[in-house]
Amino acid sequence: MEAGAPSARSRALAVLRVRSRALAVGLVPAAFAVVLVAARATGRLAGEPWPAVTLVVCVVAAIVLLVGGAFVAVVLRASPAVTPTVPLSEAAAPDLYRLVRDLADRMDVPPPSAIALTPDCDSWLEDRSHAAHRRGAARVFGAGPGAVGPESEPGAAPVLVIGSPFLWWMRVAELRAVLAPVVAGTGPSAHPDIADARGFVRGLDAAVDVGGRRGLGWIAPPARLLLRLCRTDAAEMERGVAAAASERAQGVDYGLRIVAQEQVGLAYAGWDRLLTRVALPAWRMGRWPAHLDAGVVSALTELSRRDRLAEGFTSRLGERPACDLLEQPGLIDEATSLLAARLFHGGPAEAGPDWSPVDWAAYPEEVVDRKWRTEAARLHAALDALAVPAGLPGGPSSSPAPALPAAPAAPAAPSGSAGPAARPGSSGAAGAAGAAGPVTLAAADSSSPGADAFAGPTLERVLGYLTDLGGEGAAGEALAGRITGELAREERAAGPAAGAGKARGADAVPLFPLQPPRSGRDLLADHVTAMVCCAAVDSAGATPGLDWLDGPVLLVGGDRRSDLAPRVLCLIEEGNPEPLRDWLSALGVRPEKPVRLV
Repeated sequence: MEAGAPSARSRALAVLRVRSRALAVGLVPAAFAVVLVAARATGRLAGEPWPAVTLVVCVVAAIVLLVGGAFVAVVLRASPAVTPTVPLSEAAAPDLYRLVRDLADRMDVPPPSAIALTPDCDSWLEDRSHAAHRRGAARVFGAGPGAVGPESEPGAAPVLVIGSPFLWWMRVAELRAVLAPVVAGTGPSAHPDIADARGFVRGLDAAVDVGGRRGLGWIAPPARLLLRLCRTDAAEMERGVAAAASERAQGVDYGLRIVAQEQVGLAYAGWDRLLTRVALPAWRMGRWPAHLDAGVVSALTELSRRDRLAEGFTSRLGERPACDLLEQPGLIDEATSLLAARLFHGGPAEAGPDWSPVDWAAYPEEVVDRKWRTEAARLHAALDALAVPAGLPGGPSSSPAPALPAAPAAPAAPSGSAGPAARPGSSGAAGAAGAAGPVTLAAADSSSPGADAFAGPTLERVLGYLTDLGGEGAAGEALAGRITGELAREERAAGPAAGAGKARGADAVPLFPLQPPRSGRDLLADHVTAMVCCAAVDSAGATPGLDWLDGPVLLVGGDRRSDLAPRVLCLIEEGNPEPLRDWLSALGVRPEKPVRLV
């Protein structure tokens, strides 16, 4: 017997004792009532005040039994939380099921009842045998709509949840080594006392949630009290289960597991960079990369190339990847990518006109370029709101900006998102944002009227406004405040009642937000950088690009330019435009030329 198993079982009994004591407390009034009624029936308690006392005790006992019965019913029927995953049927991944069953046989433990994927770098066992899960079983990938898997059967073994990045980055042998201690956890999970203790804790947790959501406020306090009473024992029980599983898995690929754990740490780093730097800009525009797991291979390969400590890791790519264990890896990658957007950004559960996929080949044009144009439009809308003249390269002015001739109608934005013309940062919302004069943000070229006077959205207008001769930075603060407020308005407008939010419902708020709120200075730096990139693309032949670790980048002659950020910060933080002007001059960028914003 593994060292942790006795400890886990003793802690499980401690948790069950909390349940037994709670049940006993609920039955005490009924026991008193039975004793009083029996004593009255046999004549042992004759005369006053025993008839009244018996009646009161019986009423109290009935009330306690009704309340306790309702509480027990809620605990038993409340659906425990289930992690959103992509369930896999055995037909969709027969080789993966075979690998897992072989692991279970070698460790002499029950095999998991099913396998599911999560868009995260983690793996665990999850019990889904609750009756509520059987009533609302999710669609199982590869088994048709409405399929109910074996994991929903009463007393079924837990489900093995695997992080999808592991399948694409790890080799088959590495995945096997990483999953061994996880699969070994099905052994302790099959013990009746441990299973009952886990079910009791999950029921209490679900009851707290039900009490908060359905107006049953009286349910939550006793459930929280019981959770506090068994919290320490439940935590120690899980530690004992983990220790027992780890010990049982010692004999399975132990040497390889040490190497595989290095790949787990690398996967964490690359996956985080891919989500925050690459996927998040696309999600904010109503697009979701359809092959995140394939992208993580490119990101981690690039990370291996840049990091000295990861030298030699790319040689592993010649071995069989774990995703070969899937029958349709491309379709499963797309399903997990959509789930990642739902979990980390709050996107809809299904693709639609305002929430469409994007391939990696189209990412620079459909995401990077549009991101820059949208932010440049928002930047000029903020300048309009501050009444900054479009025809002068100087600083802010209190006089209204001159109206420009109407521009031709902008082409329709690609399917999947609203272009800048339909956003609060476009010309149609400039007046609502507080602009003193109607300044057009549509595209303009050198042949349009007023182009010689910096008409339209130009980089020169931004440079002139942010040039701070006094060194106090007031202009940048005002512009950053406008941009922050405009972004807040856009986020409110993109809620459940607008755009892609119509399909979101309660998924409108991400379960695991990727980034904390950013400062106004950071947002201003992003918008000024976007304006510079637009000017470089329009007047100097630069192109938008994708870096697997850093996201949107500017390419000049096919090479990435990473020297722009410090020059933009010098302009914003010090009010000094000279380093940026020198950079623009070296590339042949014309800051006075209007840029296209749609």
